[in-house]
Amino acid sequence: MGNAVGQMLASAVGIAISPIPIIAVVLMLATERGRANGIAFTLAWLLTLGLVSTVVVLLGSGGGAHSDGGPATWTSWTKLVLGLVFLLLGVKQWTGRPKAGEEAQMPGWMRTVDSFTPGKSAGLAAALAGLNPKNLVLAVGGALSVAASTGGVGGKTVATVLFVLVGSLCALLPLGVYLLGGERAADTLQSWKTWMAAHNGAIMTVLLLILGAKYIGDAISALTA
Repeated sequence: MGNAVGQMLASAVGIAISPIPIIAVVLMLATERGRANGIAFTLAWLLTLGLVSTVVVLLGSGGGAHSDGGPATWTSWTKLVLGLVFLLLGVKQWTGRPKAGEEAQMPGWMRTVDSFTPGKSAGLAAALAGLNPKNLVLAVGGALSVAASTGGVGGKTVATVLFVLVGSLCALLPLGVYLLGGERAADTLQSWKTWMAAHNGAIMTVLLLILGAKYIGDAISALTA
């Protein structure tokens, strides 16, 4: 199990520190329907990330797996492609970061969050967790790392659950602060939103480049073994 958890942890953290879902949740929680929308968003995020991860782990562990129980060869080729994608995303993240004195550009839909219903909040979470290119690549990469690990069925199951929970911290933590933080919750969430918008470009760049190098190295090692 330890191998499976170690393989997926970096990808899970990458999802967890993505700024868009964190900012979206914070904005939702500040509206009149903040509690209902925040809960709907968080549940939909958990379900979507869990579904994507489970499907990829099952395919990677079973489809074309080696007779010795090792992962399918196609998972190594996929990790090689994902590693290259991570490197490209890292370069794009760095070149697109806000310049000194500039504010990060946020999606236009964020201006309409105050009119969201729980259903629309859930739909947004599903789109961000399952369709957003960066989060989707991270989710697939993390799940493939679990599938390609040496852990057994039990270990991979636990690792997948942990992957979903860690990757969902971007929604779980703001909701937890909102529900349990009392009077200081609003100030705490606002400071998180401001910090993530200002500094996430550099953090995500470093993380994506490290992940790219790791995935490419792991894939080459597996393919040449």
